Amino acid sequence: MTGKRLKVALLQETHRGSREANLDAIEAGLREAAAAGAELVLLQELHNGPYFCQHESVDAFELAETIPGPGTTRLGKLAEALKLVVVASLFERRAAGLYHNTAVVFDRSAAIAGKYRKMHIPDDPAFYEKFYFTPGDLGFEPIDTSVGRLGVLVCWDQWYPEAARLMALAGAELLLYPTAIGWDPNDTEDERERQREAWITVQRGHAIANGLPLMACNRTGFEADPSGVGAGIRFWGSSFVAGPQGEFLARAGTDGRELLIAEIDLARSEHVRRIWPFLRDRRIDAYGDLLKRFRD
Repeated sequence: MTGKRLKVALLQETHRGSREANLDAIEAGLREAAAAGAELVLLQELHNGPYFCQHESVDAFELAETIPGPGTTRLGKLAEALKLVVVASLFERRAAGLYHNTAVVFDRSAAIAGKYRKMHIPDDPAFYEKFYFTPGDLGFEPIDTSVGRLGVLVCWDQWYPEAARLMALAGAELLLYPTAIGWDPNDTEDERERQREAWITVQRGHAIANGLPLMACNRTGFEADPSGVGAGIRFWGSSFVAGPQGEFLARAGTDGRELLIAEIDLARSEHVRRIWPFLRDRRIDAYGDLLKRFRD
């Protein structure tokens, strides 16, 4: 079974040192993606600035921006001019003292087609996100675009099968994860590889379990801890596109900026779900305990 083939792009980037330099690099990447025939482009998590969550600082809230605001205006104009569907990732200032980690979708237009606020918020060494982000309140709702229904989730969400499943049950046709994840430079080489492989494997599992293609776009490059306390993070890149059986359609390297291009056959999900009918065989009558924190 074949159907609409969708050319997609992931822009794996490094922090360029300033907001304007990052946006200039994103603009160049979007133009390159459009020239390559891509219709949908996924950007990495919090792409306008550094990954500031390595420390807790009230000054870092100055990096936040309103939605809509100047950042979405520039990206929206590019989406419209280049006729692209763009999935962006911003530090949203919703109100004084109320901030979110928010993905924003543009559908070949300067207008915002929809947004998703990150639901799962980590609090780990070098990833102190609970200090900055209020958990999302928009639920797991796909965003309708001209290329399909996008199940947009963000970074830490990618470890939770419930998030991917709820997007699938709401009719998502693709799963998309803007991401910022990397290594502690003090970790051994073996530990680094275990972490990276786990990150890749769990997301391929979401694609398989839901019979959906999946796109994950990660940062790359080293970013120092602004406080000087931690060892910094070396973001491992490794952005990829997987098909509905978890098969790799495209993979980026661990180091350096890369525009990853892949082609997705959207009709394959229907075929895969016919041979692997996981949604049919779910025992929804027996899953009540999933609403508990733990079964004591």
